[in-house]
Amino acid sequence: MYFNYDHLEFHYEPYPIGLAKPLMEPGLYREFLDNYPEQDWFIYKEKLGHKYTLSEHFNPKAFNRFLKSSPLWHDFNKWIKSRDFVSSVLDALARNNLDLGYNPNMSILQQMRKRLTHSGRLNWSGSRLVSRFEFSMLPADGGHILPHTDSPTKVITLVVSMIGEGEWDPAFGGGTDLNQARDVRHNFNQTNTQGRFEDMNIIDSFEFTPNQAVIFIRTFNSWHSVRPMTGTGSGAMRKTLTINIEAFA
Repeated sequence: MYFNYDHLEFHYEPYPIGLAKPLMEPGLYREFLDNYPEQDWFIYKEKLGHKYTLSEHFNPKAFNRFLKSSPLWHDFNKWIKSRDFVSSVLDALARNNLDLGYNPNMSILQQMRKRLTHSGRLNWSGSRLVSRFEFSMLPADGGHILPHTDSPTKVITLVVSMIGEGEWDPAFGGGTDLNQARDVRHNFNQTNTQGRFEDMNIIDSFEFTPNQAVIFIRTFNSWHSVRPMTGTGSGAMRKTLTINIEAFA
């Protein structure tokens, strides 16, 4: 078990989002920081903002090559994709009154049976849960993620900070903002249309600090973002792991 959710605390409005800190044992966390991939492994991706990514979704060949070069991250990836990981997250949510109704331990046949109700309609709670992660870097000089709610297949997201003590200047920003649309007509965003910063009110912000995970449930109004950072001329990077748990029929 890599993560500890003993100190996980949630906000419940306008959607469930919480903070787990400390997330990892300090020595293990330091080991992951020391083995975080160099920028040469990443590709630039501007779909949601100004960021660099290394993932099985956008550049799978480089992602898999990196995992093969690092036993530490190879084993971590296996754990992220395991039932044990998904179960641990669901259990942590349930202990915070957030029971999503999923059972990651069901066999494929059991899942198929559960998804068909007596009326023949699909039951989403019996869907297959799949988990994956990406390495993500945002430049302190202007890096940002536009407001969005995440794709409809996502169920839970964990954003894990990957920065050492004293390595990040809080004046740069970099926090994960919990947003609410200023126009109530834009609250509903089931299809994950991108928003604009000027159209959002910041309800709360989770500061970017070491050894933590921001954890939230994807909903129709789970607007979140990272505002443009202000480290003009700085070469610092806001490094994270973004872990997604998704549901597929």
